[in-house]
Amino acid sequence: MKRIVKAKKRVIGKSNPWVLDFLDNPRLVNELNDNKDLWATKQNHASLCVACKGSRMLCGKTRCPVMVRVNSFVRTIPLIKSLEIDGASPPSVFVGRIGYPYVYAGPMVPPVHEDTSLYDLPELWFGKTIDEIVGFRSMLIRGKHRVHVRRFEEAGKIMDMTRELALASTATDVELALKKRPRGFLVLNDDIQPFGPSAPIRDLQVDSARWDHQIEKAYYDTDLKAKPAVLELYNKEVMVTKIQRAFSVGAFGVEQQRRLVPTRWSITAVDSMISKELMDRIRTFPLINEYRLYESSYLENQFEILMIPDAWSYEAMEAWYPGTVWNPSGRSIVMYGDWEGYDGRTTYADIGGCYYAARLAICELLTKERRQATVVVLREARPGYIMPVGVWQVRENVRNAMRQQPLKFNIIEQALQRISSQFLIPIQQWVDRSRLITNAKIQRKLTEYA
Repeated sequence: MKRIVKAKKRVIGKSNPWVLDFLDNPRLVNELNDNKDLWATKQNHASLCVACKGSRMLCGKTRCPVMVRVNSFVRTIPLIKSLEIDGASPPSVFVGRIGYPYVYAGPMVPPVHEDTSLYDLPELWFGKTIDEIVGFRSMLIRGKHRVHVRRFEEAGKIMDMTRELALASTATDVELALKKRPRGFLVLNDDIQPFGPSAPIRDLQVDSARWDHQIEKAYYDTDLKAKPAVLELYNKEVMVTKIQRAFSVGAFGVEQQRRLVPTRWSITAVDSMISKELMDRIRTFPLINEYRLYESSYLENQFEILMIPDAWSYEAMEAWYPGTVWNPSGRSIVMYGDWEGYDGRTTYADIGGCYYAARLAICELLTKERRQATVVVLREARPGYIMPVGVWQVRENVRNAMRQQPLKFNIIEQALQRISSQFLIPIQQWVDRSRLITNAKIQRKLTEYA
């Protein structure tokens, strides 16, 4: 055993030899070497990893993302004993985007039989740690089947079973036969939830699944267009995650126009469609009559949401510290954002899906209160945010802020002073980059001379 470990140590030793110091299982060592995705360390950081060994945080992060991934890997791999994965899917499916319109689609199945429904319901994750989220998401093994997005109905049993699973309302037993051992490791992206290794599908069996009644009704209505189907389900209080999942497998729309939608696109599409509908209602409501500030902090992301008593406009801004997910090697804080006026926007926001996820959460509260406002969402991502866990984090963070009683102010300067006390970045840097805060300050000055 010792000879095997030493031999494998020379392979991994090019970047992370220290990891093997705590492993005495030859099979895990082999898997660590074969799963190159686990070592998502840039070449120019390799020497830092060797010197740091996961303890000195030389990369600037507050915790070692490699160690978080390895720890989950060590727990998951022993459960994958063969090419046959037998477990209870949350339910969960994934539609890729690489090679569009030919994409890989299929189920995600953990090799365990228990209540796994939490594994794919981000609405219930708020408050869980990164370790907990990585822990259960890394258990999800992705089966892949190549299919054309417009001809998925012709793709046979595997796609039929995948759709059956996507529309299920509860965890469902699945037998997933793979063509080869799952490769890769934890897939991380700012739009989608993490998931584990993947492999091509040889066969798929799904136990009789109980469908969500409302989604089933929309699925069988082949004259109902996709957008009205999404809005109808949302108005009937179906979880956004479940709507997104069904949308991705082509469950909605006029029969001849249905298609698969890559998962990351379906998430943003549903957030955008729902929030646009809510915005149309918000524009008819009276303005709020004070400056409001809502706050939330989770996973080292600090959110400050400023509402200004003016006609509907929306802005989202983000600041990333050095050592965070999207600013890993920078020496200074990176700030960027996007905005829209009263009539909305026609182009995709530069900051991606987070823009639409936060907008949905904002619109939900204003619709509930039947009020209108100019809204600015400010997000400070700090070094403790060591890896992306998906756009859900933004939506649920802002939703959490909206559940709190807001701080209320008579003038915008008071609100900005409060934001300054919660952020580490000087408030003037936010003001200088914010279109809507600048506009509000200018308008206030003009009214003083009116």
